[in-house]
Formats: sequence, C-alpha cells, structure tokens
Amino acid sequence: MGKFGIVLAVLTLGCLIATTIAEQCGRQAGGVTCPNNLCCSQYGYCGTTDDYCSPSKNCQSNCQGGGGGGSGGGESASNVRATYHYYQPEQHGWDLNAVSAYCSTWDAEKPYSWRSKYGWTAFCGPVGPRGQASCGKCLI
Repeated sequence: MGKFGIVLAVLTLGCLIATTIAEQCGRQAGGVTCPNNLCCSQYGYCGTTDDYCSPSKNCQSNCQGGGGGGSGGGESASNVRATYHYYQPEQHGWDLNAVSAYCSTWDAEKPYSWRSKYGWTAFCGPVGPRGQASCGKCLI
C-alpha cells in the first residue's frame, strides 16, 4: 500500500491543481477573478503561464509583466475613446445598450455598481499599432 498510497496522493493533488487552473474567470464568468492570484486569460481560464498572464496576450486579471526588458511592450492606447466620455452613459441611466456601445455589450446589462466594482465599463475604438478594434478596462 505504500507505493500505491503515494501514487494515489500525487494523482489526487494533480487533479486538484488542474481543477483550480481550469476554473473560468473574467468577463466569461461574470467578472470572477481566479483563486490563489492565478492569472485570467483572454479566453476566461485561470493559469500561470505566459499565455494566461501576459498583458500582450490580453490577460484579464492578475496579469504579470508589462512590457518586458526594453523592447516591445504593450500597445498604445492613445487613440481609444472611453465610452464614459464618448457616449455619456450617465445620461442614459448607464444603459450602454441604449447608446450602441458595441464593444461593451458583454456587461451592458449589468448595473453600474457591478461594472465599477470589477473595474469594467468599456472602451471602444482602434488601438495599437495595427489599429484593431479593442474593448476592455476603462481608461478613465
């Protein structure tokens, strides 16, 4: 039973770790953050590798790094329109669906108190050197 017990304990521990890492998070899970300070990937799963934690790979929470060692880094946000300023959602009762804030629809049905608690409202517009559309944490 000695070797069998050790193998069983290792397998059980591995399953527990895998379950924690596979948890859903971020906007895909209603703004939930990962346990144990794990990172939340752009796809809404918890983990510890660069695919989960890198801001350049659209990490959602508990991100690490911030640009690397001198070259590269995050994308520019100089041409982003924050929905707060552009759409003035307070004039529409914070109903971002009513103002057609296309990239904020994932949390538009949530009350402002929820969005402000998790630090999300949205921003819309081209961002970065490639000018792709982007949505995410409010910059204001």
